[in-house]
Amino acid sequence: MRERKSVFRRATANVVTAALFGFVAVLTLLPSPAKAWWNDDWSLRKKITIDASASGANITDPIGTTPVLIRLHAGNFRFASAKDDGSDLRFVAGDDKTPLKHHIEKYDSLLAEALVWVAVPNVQPGAKTEIWLYSGNKKAVATADPKGTYDPDTLLVYHFNERGTPALDSSVWANNAQSVGQPADGSIIGTGLRLNGNTALTLPASPSLGMANSAPFTWSIWIKPAALQPNAALYSRRDGAAGSGLVIGLDNGAPFVEVTNAGTVQRSGSGAAIAPGSWHNLTVVANNGQVTLSLDGAPYGSVAATLPALNTVALIGGDTATSSAPPVAPAPSATAQSSAPTAPAADGGAVPATDAAAATPVVVAAMAGFIGDVDELQIAKVARPAGFIKFAAIGQGPDTAKLISFSGDEETASWLSGYFAVILKSVTLDGWVVIGILVIMAALSWVVMVDRVSYLNKQTRANDRFMKSFREVSSDLTMLDGGDADEIATLGGRLGAADAAMMRSSSLYRIYHIGAAEISRRFGQNGTRAPVLSATSIAAIRAALDSGYVKEMQKLNRLMVVLTIAISGGPFLGLLGTVVGVMITFAAIAASGDVNVNAIAPGIAAALVATVAGLAVAIPALFGYNYLISRIKDLTTDMQVFVDEFVTKMAESYSADRERPDPVDHRMAAE
Repeated sequence: MRERKSVFRRATANVVTAALFGFVAVLTLLPSPAKAWWNDDWSLRKKITIDASASGANITDPIGTTPVLIRLHAGNFRFASAKDDGSDLRFVAGDDKTPLKHHIEKYDSLLAEALVWVAVPNVQPGAKTEIWLYSGNKKAVATADPKGTYDPDTLLVYHFNERGTPALDSSVWANNAQSVGQPADGSIIGTGLRLNGNTALTLPASPSLGMANSAPFTWSIWIKPAALQPNAALYSRRDGAAGSGLVIGLDNGAPFVEVTNAGTVQRSGSGAAIAPGSWHNLTVVANNGQVTLSLDGAPYGSVAATLPALNTVALIGGDTATSSAPPVAPAPSATAQSSAPTAPAADGGAVPATDAAAATPVVVAAMAGFIGDVDELQIAKVARPAGFIKFAAIGQGPDTAKLISFSGDEETASWLSGYFAVILKSVTLDGWVVIGILVIMAALSWVVMVDRVSYLNKQTRANDRFMKSFREVSSDLTMLDGGDADEIATLGGRLGAADAAMMRSSSLYRIYHIGAAEISRRFGQNGTRAPVLSATSIAAIRAALDSGYVKEMQKLNRLMVVLTIAISGGPFLGLLGTVVGVMITFAAIAASGDVNVNAIAPGIAAALVATVAGLAVAIPALFGYNYLISRIKDLTTDMQVFVDEFVTKMAESYSADRERPDPVDHRMAAE
């Protein structure tokens, strides 16, 4: 009874230990996005947070996919750890596995300055978007992709960082400038363009820049006027034959947009003037019969008009109007605007209404050319949303701290926090269920192996001590038996208490006790013993010994079935998880339609984790099972040999065919 309670307590403790171990192991294996590492060939990375929430730039209108200007300097980037030309810079999405298109406008490792444009997909208003910047790979080759940084709706992008050559278009349309401008160092974004009012920059009359009637349009530029000029043209595009045109400029520091359509001129109302010598972002958006002018991302003015069809060249810093241009209606003067009837504007102000009857044919006078610096000209054939415009004004401005922030540098990841973490992060729920079951199986198999090794070691030591004492027995085979399984005779004091306690754990002693008890039961009658055992009695005692041998075999093999289940079932469970994971991966790819290695590889790798987990369960269990089986075989052989030896001694000592002296009480004689 005592032994059964001990076995029950030990089994309960093993189950509890296995459950706790499995739970901790599952928690340990759960993926942690912060630990992921896109590619271990890069030694450094940092997180870049784009904050459009209320705590940051507070942009509530839709933004969408947009190029983001990343300004690097000595305070937020370790130039010494990157390549001298910045060709090892890589930008990765917040999932830490999707590379982002980017290109470098400026990279100066000596001055520790860099300007990099990154295409960030689907920036959400009122939320934070995270991307990763990787660097520190001297073997990396340049992967900059200017044309991939902008969407196909972007028709023209000038960074103005050229010297002695026309401005190059960074969009896919290759709308390079047709004239060379004067560079302006120290502009708001690297190098800009300096305009003197006389020499303008010519844009091509390419098919991609052609404007259809009433087509949507977005035009954006950074300006720094040198002085207050009346009617100074920043951008001019006119079609004299059709009497149409579009002019964007400043009138005594007040930005305006002027639309000429079929001889009718409409200009947006005036607002606060821009102070000379300061940088500002100017954006014009035409859509749905409204042309809106924004200053630094906020609405400034508007005019109810549609843009005309234009296919001519355009000028930056000058006006395309000449004295030979066809007659069109002039823009109303300030006096005329004050007395003319007005119509409500989209921004709540008023714009002059056009009096068609007053459209007297006159010759259009060219506006003055803009004097000052400009930078970052962008033209698109779509109407950009308000959030996109505000994002660009803040993100490209001199103070981007409230929109873009940088975390500290992180060093190269280990295999566990690099590839392995990326793989684990892609494991689906069904995969985690299979892995969780396998972890519990692994924990149980390890507990069984530890328990069996401890039990077998104890058995081996106890059996060795018992056999040493058993061989000291001469004619009385019951000398070691105290009459109870938990009581062992001390052999006249030669067997100490520690040895006696050890022998109680011996499987050989328990078999011996069965035989000794059978002999004592047959010899004990009225306080005396019979001198002999019949052949039938010896056979019966042998059967009892064999019964004890079988029970000891069962004890030795207890819980070994757990190892066989782990060996055979672990790989199959892992294979099940892999097959299901692969099915889910391909189903997700089919649903999204995104077939590329970045979409397939993480899912397949994650699906294989279940197979790896199954093998991790089976392989240790297989080694442990074979080792334990060999140990159990040795102990069972010892028990078989002992049974034969005991029966032989019993036959020699108590056989009926051997003469015996008169029966005496050997135990009393020994005492």
